[in-house]
Amino acid sequence: MTEAAAGERPGEDLQALRETLERLDDRLLDLLVERMNLAEKVASTKLDTAWPFRDALREERLLLSVRRRATERGLDAHEVERLFRAVLDMSVARQQAHVRGLETAPLRVAYQGAEGSYSHLAAQRRFAGRAGGVLLTGCETFREVAAAVAEGTCDLALLPIENTTAGSINETYDLLAEERLVITGEVVAAVEHCLLALPGSRLEEIRAALSHPQALRQCAGFFARHPAIRPQEEYDTAGAARKVRDLGNRSLAAIASASAAAAYGLEILATGIQSATGNATRFVEVALHATPVPAEVKVKSSLLFELVDRPGALGEVLTEFSRRGLNLTKLESRPIPESPFSYRFYLDVEAHAASAPFVAVLAAIRPAVRSVRVLGSYPAAER
Repeated sequence: MTEAAAGERPGEDLQALRETLERLDDRLLDLLVERMNLAEKVASTKLDTAWPFRDALREERLLLSVRRRATERGLDAHEVERLFRAVLDMSVARQQAHVRGLETAPLRVAYQGAEGSYSHLAAQRRFAGRAGGVLLTGCETFREVAAAVAEGTCDLALLPIENTTAGSINETYDLLAEERLVITGEVVAAVEHCLLALPGSRLEEIRAALSHPQALRQCAGFFARHPAIRPQEEYDTAGAARKVRDLGNRSLAAIASASAAAAYGLEILATGIQSATGNATRFVEVALHATPVPAEVKVKSSLLFELVDRPGALGEVLTEFSRRGLNLTKLESRPIPESPFSYRFYLDVEAHAASAPFVAVLAAIRPAVRSVRVLGSYPAAER
């Protein structure tokens, strides 16, 4: 052994190795940047050729090749495949973000209701002023809104998911499970309900108030104070206003927004008739694919899972989140139609799904769940 070798300390060798690893990591990151930039060029080419953003057959062929090449290099083919699946997801997300940022490509957004509905107003506020413009499409039902995204006729959709007065909007939760949609954002909008009627009508004349079932529930106190007015369900708040205009019946009114009154030439007989002050609705923005979340924003993730059939399973899941300091902001259960008296659960968590605590908790809850799916990570709306 030479004097130089005898004088070397193991710690110095370890530090040198770590520095070499960091340089390799930098090269990997630079290659990822290069791949993401190339993904944007691919997105532009796909737009020119009307090619879908996701080609499942091509991806499977690519992953098959990656597994083979990983094995040839002495790497774990399963772990390499997992890594490349994440890279493919990142690439698709980058392509989606690139297209949404183009000044020449209008964004196609679906919402439930007619012009002047609360969903329409929320979509206007969220996307107004976007470079390239926005094409808003109103649908009669929540299911039609979700289908517009699932079938590719719209890029995004806004769906109401909960209200501070009436609670959860169950149909939206069910559609998230059925349609394989991804949550890419959320919007919280104040809701002020007005009673709208034909010009010249008086409150004493009104015998029925038409509106969406959620809006009717949010105005339960108003109906208790005016027992002569019966609630009548319609598919939409603004649609109810349009119906009152079209029917020309002075005994009918609609519960909708002030904007709906202006849109359909109705008179506002009463404002702020919702039961609770501070009434607000939370909307989720949904798409087929996730988009990147800026590093500087507060992030929320949504999760869907079904439990194994044994006592304490839900408690085990919640304990794992608590153990890792992950704050749950929402827990909702919904029946599984094909499995009577069984339920799926939805969780909202203040964390990104790619963060170490979230990844760890997904692994930890596996014994307690039959299935689990991340619905998306997205910027949290200001409360």
